[in-house]
Order: sequence, then structure tokens, then C-alpha cells
Amino acid sequence: MNEMLYQDQPVVAPEVLEALAQKTDVNRLLAALSDLDADELRRMLRALDRSRAPVQPPPINSDLYEIEAELSPDEREIVLRWRSFLRAEVAPIANTYWERGEFPMQIIPKLGALVMETIGKGQTHYPRMSPLLAGMLTCEVARVDPSLCSFLGVHRRLCMTSIWLFGSQAQKDRWLPAMLRFEKIGSWVLSEPLVGSGAARGLLTTARRDGDTWVLNGQKKWSGNATFADVNCIWAKNLETGQVNGFLVERGTPGYHVEKIHDKISKRIVQNVVITLEDCRVPEANRLPGAQSFDDVARQLTNARADVAWEALGIARGAYEHALAYALQREQFGRKIAAFQVQQINLARMLGNVTAMQGMLVQLARLMERNGGQIAPEQASLAKAWCTERMRETVAIARAMLGGNGILLEHNVARLFADAESVYSYEGSFEINSLIVGKAITGYSAFV
Repeated sequence: MNEMLYQDQPVVAPEVLEALAQKTDVNRLLAALSDLDADELRRMLRALDRSRAPVQPPPINSDLYEIEAELSPDEREIVLRWRSFLRAEVAPIANTYWERGEFPMQIIPKLGALVMETIGKGQTHYPRMSPLLAGMLTCEVARVDPSLCSFLGVHRRLCMTSIWLFGSQAQKDRWLPAMLRFEKIGSWVLSEPLVGSGAARGLLTTARRDGDTWVLNGQKKWSGNATFADVNCIWAKNLETGQVNGFLVERGTPGYHVEKIHDKISKRIVQNVVITLEDCRVPEANRLPGAQSFDDVARQLTNARADVAWEALGIARGAYEHALAYALQREQFGRKIAAFQVQQINLARMLGNVTAMQGMLVQLARLMERNGGQIAPEQASLAKAWCTERMRETVAIARAMLGGNGILLEHNVARLFADAESVYSYEGSFEINSLIVGKAITGYSAFV
């Protein structure tokens, strides 16, 4: 043993040696230590000091590259307002309503007030905001509750936007002011029980002109909000032209039947339905005059896919934050699991996914801003496909990090894990969006 290391050091108290002897073979320990040189012993002592020192973790931050700094001060204030609202009003009830499979109707007036104080302030028909702010708000909502994100997406991104883009002025004046204030709620549906990804090849739901009315027949599936929506934007095939037209079907219209879908394992708060249309008569005044073909629907879905990519980012951020919070408080083998190498590697992988998604989507928002709100189909599809893949990987890592607790709602990760499956599938599956990109970059269409 290096004698210089112990110069001027106090003699070890007998009670210390006695306590040590109860834990290990002191002679063997001293023999092993005697083989170390002074530098090795100093490093060991420093490591022991560090392991005993209390660790104060930094605040949880899923914006490592400071993406939110890209927002203007006013936009940043809006994001903070929404973040505060979601934490106070939505986070405490999300798991309860998810387990029940019910929608918290009491939240709707509060959402309306929030919108009118922020993105709807000074507007009469439609919220105005930059593509970046719109994406950031979608991310914020999904970060707390993806089901609420779907409610807002169906109401604003799909139904309100269809009326805004394709509706007559009379339709806009009738519906949009009340929908902006959340006094009227919208739904929207393209998919059918037998038609999902193949919607572009033709719908089975039909629309037949009869004087000043249209007669709708067929079935639609997955329409969100439809159990309580005041108006549903339904897409059907015009029997005369063979093209896809849009119709505003009001709640209570004869021949319009709604049946809630039960037994879902994902987005249980969302009120999805099967709609049966039996000689449902809709006045010509309720047909969207600006939508003449499926190409018009596809144009709207391009931007919707970009918004879903932002939703995927929000889910990934939420999963990372919950997993990190859990790792910082959960102890195993006498240590916080956040101190273990394998969990730090998992956390770094998740944060890497989140950060890469943020970078991609900020650039997509810039492209949209530059091009008057429009992006190419392949740009939106690449974002939707790639971000939902990264989201899926991130929530899977988070769920595994929590072990058995990862399947319990109380830690929130289980809900995000399950809800991610819906986001991965809707607004075009991973495969469909990949084929849209593939066609754009090769010139060959690989669709069957």
C-alpha cells in the first residue's frame, strides 16, 4: 500500500471496521486495495464520493435543439397558453375517459373560449395562424392526449377546412362562425367498411340527384365526433359523373343513422362510428360546390397528413417525457434506474427520434409558408410515414422502460403506446404514403 496516501490521515475507528466486517471480508478487501496504486485509489474514492452525492436532475426538456425558439414571441405565448390549459384541464381526466371510452363533453366550451382568446382572436370564420404555430399546437395537444388531438383535427382540420375550401359563401356563413367558437361541432368521413386505402379508386357510397335534393346511400366508417356532431362532411360518388362530391349532412336528417364503434384498443376517447345512409335526402344547398373530384379531397388530405406528422411528434415527446420522469423516480438495486447505462441509451434514442422529427417538421412548415400554405403530396407523405415510424419506435421503448408498469394507465405511457397505433394507420397507412413517395422519386406507380 502506498504510505504517502495515508500521511496525516486519522486512524480508522473500530466501529467503522466492525460495520465493514459485517458486510464483507475485510482482509480480502484490504488485500485487494493494497494492489492498487495511489492514482487508482484516488479515482476510486472520487467515484465513491460521486455515487454518494445527491443528484439534482435538470428539468425535463424534450426540445433539446430549441425548436420552439423559431416561433415569434406572440406565437410562443399562444403555445404556452395551450400548454397550461392542457395540463390543467385535460391531463387530469385523460386516463379516466380513455378507460370509459367516453368523450369529456364539458371540455368543449372551454376549448372554444381558448380558441377565441388565441388562434381565433379577431376572426369570424376560420382560425388564422402560421404553419409552424399550427403544427406546434397539434404537437402540444397530442403530447397530453392524442384523442383530443383527433377531436380537434376532425372538427377543424377536416370538417371546417372542407367548408372553408369547398363551401359556398352561404355555407361558410352558416357553419363556420359557430364552429370556430365550438358552439357547433363537425365530423368528416371518407372511409367505408369495405373501402380504406383504396378510396382513390372509388367509393361505394353513392349520391343521386333528384331535383333540388341528393339521395345518399351506403355506409361510412371511422367518422370521429359523429355521435354528437351537428354536421358531418360526407364524401360520396356522384352516380351521374362518377366523381367524388362532398355533402354536409346535418344531425337528425332522416336516413342518416349513426352507430358507435365499441371495443377499440386505441384512441378510446374518440367517438368513432359506422354511418348507414338509407335514402338520406340532402338539399343541393348542402353540397360543397367547390369539390368536384377526388383530387380536391386529396389536396386537402395532403396538408392533413402533415398535421398528423406533428401529432406523431407530440405523442413521441409525451412518451419520452413520461419515461424520463419515471426513470428519475423509480429505484431498483438501490439506484434510480435513470442512472443505469441501458436506460440512458434508451432515453437518448427516444430524444434523438423526437429531435429529428422536430427538424423535419419545422422545415416542412417553412416549405408550406413559402408556398402559400401548400406542399407537394410526397413531402407530406414522407413526413407522415417517417414520423409515425419514429413515433412507434419511441413509444415502444418508453413502454418497455416501465416494465410491468408500462401497461398501466396511471403512468400515461400505456395510453400513448396504444393511441400511437391509430396515428400510424390513419391519413394513409405507412405503406400507402411510402408508395406516394416512391412514385414521386422514381416516376413509376407501384399501386396495385
